[in-house]
Amino acid sequence: MKQKINLLIGFSAVVLIALMAIQYYLVKTTYEYKVEQFHTEVKEKIAKITNDFTDLDSTVMNSKDIYYKRLLDNYIQNKNYKSQLKSNLLANPYRDVLTELLRRKINLEFPKNKIDFAVITNKFIVFNSAQKSDTIFSEKPVIGNILYGNLATLDDAFSVRNYVGTTDGTSNYKLLTEETLFVSVKNWEQIILQRMATILILSILSMVILISLFVIAIRALIKQKKVSDVKTDFINNITHELKTPLTTLSVSTKILERKEVQGNEPIMNSVIETISRQNIRLQNIVDQVMNNSLGFEEIELQKEKVKPNLLVKTILDDFHLAYPNVEIQSELSASESILLLDKFHLTTAITNVLENAVKYGCQNITIKTDIRKDQFTISIQDDGIGIPKNKQPLLFEKFYRVEQGNLHTVKGLGLGLYYVDQIIKAHKGSIKVASDLGKGALFTISIPSAQS
Repeated sequence: MKQKINLLIGFSAVVLIALMAIQYYLVKTTYEYKVEQFHTEVKEKIAKITNDFTDLDSTVMNSKDIYYKRLLDNYIQNKNYKSQLKSNLLANPYRDVLTELLRRKINLEFPKNKIDFAVITNKFIVFNSAQKSDTIFSEKPVIGNILYGNLATLDDAFSVRNYVGTTDGTSNYKLLTEETLFVSVKNWEQIILQRMATILILSILSMVILISLFVIAIRALIKQKKVSDVKTDFINNITHELKTPLTTLSVSTKILERKEVQGNEPIMNSVIETISRQNIRLQNIVDQVMNNSLGFEEIELQKEKVKPNLLVKTILDDFHLAYPNVEIQSELSASESILLLDKFHLTTAITNVLENAVKYGCQNITIKTDIRKDQFTISIQDDGIGIPKNKQPLLFEKFYRVEQGNLHTVKGLGLGLYYVDQIIKAHKGSIKVASDLGKGALFTISIPSAQS
C-alpha cells in the first residue's frame, strides 16, 4: 500500500512538473510573440517618417550627398586615402543636425514613449563598370559605426530598416552605402508585461490552483492512508482485547456443562465469578469505545464544587493501591479554593495519564499542583522510556499509540490520552507534553480556575 502511494505521489509530481513546463513554454512563446508584435508596430510607425530621410531636411540631405561625393573623389584621386576614409565618414559635419531632426519626428510619433535611435553605417563600396568594385569596409552593425543618433549601445536596440544609397562620382565611379536604423524603447519590457498582464495573472492563478489541488490531494491521500492504518490497527487491538475475555467465557461455559462441576457448589461459584468478571471486562471495553467516540464539544460535564488538592490526593491514594511498586512524590501547592470541575471525568483523565506512565516503564512519578493567574495546573513527571519528538504531536489523536520500531509492544486501544485531551478541552483547558527519549515525560494540565 505504501509503495503504491509513493508511486502515485511520484507520478503526480511528474505530471505537475510537466504541466508547469508546458505552462512556462506557452507563456514564453506568448512573450516572444508580444515582443515581435511590439517591434513590428514600432517599425511601421517609424517607417512612415523615415522612408529615405529626404523629408527630414532637403538642404541637409543635399549637403550629406555632397559630402559623400567629396569622400569618393578623394579616394579616386588618392588610393591611400582609404585608410582615413572611414574616420572622416563617421566624423561627418551633419551628425548633430540630423540627430535633432530625426529625434523631433520620432517624438511626435511616439509622444508617450522615450525612444533612442542610431543610424549605423554597414557598407562603403566603390565601383565602376570597367573595374572590380572596391569594398572600403563591410561590417556587422556596431555602435562604433554610428553616423548620427543618441544611442549609447545596441544591447537593447533592434533594427527598424536598412537604407541603401548610391552617389555618383567622377570618371564613372559610384559609391554604394548601406545604413541601418536602430531604435531602443525605454521600459519596453514593462510595456510587454502590461500587455501580457491578463495572461500572466491567469497563468499564475492556474498554477497556484493546480499546485494547491495537488497538495490537497496528496494530503488527503496521506490522511486516508493514515486513517486506514489506524482503522486496521484499532481492529487488531480491539480484537486482541476482546479475545481474552471471550476465550475465558467460552472455557467457563464448557466447564459449567460438566456434570461433576454442576454438583460442586464451590467450583460453580468460582466459575460464575469468572464469568461475571469477564462480562464486566467486556462491558468496560465497549463502554470505553463508546465514551471515546464523543468529541469535547459533545461531552456534557457534571460540574461540582471540588477542592483541587483533595481531589488529587484521593486519586494518588487509589493509584498507589493499584500500583504499590511505583514511587509517588507530590507537591500540592494549589490553594484550598473551591473549583467547579467534573470530578468523575477529571479523576479518570488524571488516572489515565498515571496509568499510561506505568505502561511505558515508569517507576517514579512526581505530581505537582498550583494555581497561578487564574489557571489550575497539574504537572505529572515520570521516568519512563520517554516519547520521541516527532511522535509528540500525534500523542492525543484517537487510536494513536507510540510504537517501538514497527511494533506496538504495549497493548491498548489508543484511547486513553485522547480521552484525557477531550476532557481537558471540555473544561476549556489544555494539556501539553514535554519529553526526550529515554528521559521520561512531563504532562502539564491547565484548567481555568474561574469557570461558570
